[in-house]
Amino acid sequence: MTQPYEIDLHSEYLRADLFLAMGQPTEAARVLEAVLAAEPDNQAALELLARSYFGSAQLSRAEETLSRLVERAPANGWARRALARTLERQSRGADAAVHHRVADALGAA
Repeated sequence: MTQPYEIDLHSEYLRADLFLAMGQPTEAARVLEAVLAAEPDNQAALELLARSYFGSAQLSRAEETLSRLVERAPANGWARRALARTLERQSRGADAAVHHRVADALGAA
């Protein structure tokens, strides 16, 4: 038996990406939270959610999301660099330096 409403995760991901591109990171985050509730290990959705949180200055949520991403994919240089920048925006330069060094070692821009 099907549920009356099943979300199309790919379409919702694309909708969130469009919201972010249109400068609406809070709306993008709202959509992505539902996607991740259905697929908690989706790394692409985690990355887009982190970008959405960062873009809307929800820095503690961005940090939490990026930390999840780094935990799942320690060699993700983009996630390391983004986590470092998030920590810097929270005036936590010493914590950020560690992630900058790893991102540099991984060749992340």
